[in-house]
Amino acid sequence: MVKSNTSALGILFPNSYDALVPELVNVRLMASIPFASRYRMIDFILSSMANCGIDNISIMVNNNYHSLMDHLGSGREWDLVRKNGGLNIFPPFAEKNSKLYTGRVDAMASILDFLRSQKEKYVVISDTNLAVNFDFNAMIQAHVESGADVTSAYNEQEFPESILRNLSNDKGFYYTFSIDKGRITKIYVNTKETGVQNFGMNIHVIDRELLIDLVNTAFVRGQQYFERDILLPHLNRLHVHAYKYNGYVARISGMKSYFDENMKLLDDYNLDALFSGSPIYTKIRDDNPTRYIEGAKAENVMVADGCIIEGTVENSILFRGVKVEKGAVVKNCILMQDTHVQSGAQIEYLITDKNVTVSHGKEMRGTDTFPVYIAKGHTI
Repeated sequence: MVKSNTSALGILFPNSYDALVPELVNVRLMASIPFASRYRMIDFILSSMANCGIDNISIMVNNNYHSLMDHLGSGREWDLVRKNGGLNIFPPFAEKNSKLYTGRVDAMASILDFLRSQKEKYVVISDTNLAVNFDFNAMIQAHVESGADVTSAYNEQEFPESILRNLSNDKGFYYTFSIDKGRITKIYVNTKETGVQNFGMNIHVIDRELLIDLVNTAFVRGQQYFERDILLPHLNRLHVHAYKYNGYVARISGMKSYFDENMKLLDDYNLDALFSGSPIYTKIRDDNPTRYIEGAKAENVMVADGCIIEGTVENSILFRGVKVEKGAVVKNCILMQDTHVQSGAQIEYLITDKNVTVSHGKEMRGTDTFPVYIAKGHTI
């Protein structure tokens, strides 16, 4: 993976939409939520950028970011250990006059000197609540060919029920677009329209010099949000081009959607759609291959390395180091790293965080509409 895209740098916002999954972000942020048996949410956007040669990537962390720093390390797995560029993590309070970021505007305002010192022509901005295998080079090319000031990615889909239930300003903004001949003519904020929408992915490409000017002006005026406060009021002045993304998108918008999006990957069609393109990289944990002990039964499962399965596991996703003892039954569950299901336990529709123990003979069941979540380190 030795290639470089000298025309673009990336900026990621890992805390966006934390409020939608308060249980999962109690000990982490959106970007480091485990997904698909061995990955974290940030792995998808970060790998997509690395695969497209974007090797100057800044991460604007806000709070609760210890787990993310532990996961990313130096960025070696994504080939981002560089003398120039590479992986940069910008926490709040880095300077005397800085504070917790409210939106993208004040976050980027805190690194304007950094942006001015860079050489790349374009900036790619993205949140990390999407699991996608995104071709950023194709989007940059479309941006250049359109002559636009800003290019914004969207996909066509219906609003998930969890978003419609949680549409409130304190849990973040979602955007839909009206598009005319490839140009965004209207941006709707937290619309309650049903049916298929042009659903903004919060991924944008913009000229670096223009971004600096827009952010500086908006920050002076006390504005906070890039889409709501910069793009929406200036659609007549700015040429905002719409870039349609036709690939697979898993969008985390609540606990139910987290459960559903993981479970969708048990279907080979969805699994291939997400992973058959460019590779997705993640932190390496050297471990033994999963062991299936004599008498074990496993059907329609996604299992990471380091697991030991002696009991029955059906329609479930197991992260690294999970142990299911003899006589235990696991159905329709997501078991995060180092979960231990002891003998005789029966669980169904559970999401267990890391290091959870389900004791001998215990029974616990959620439903497909309300999976039960067990917090990190708990014993039931």
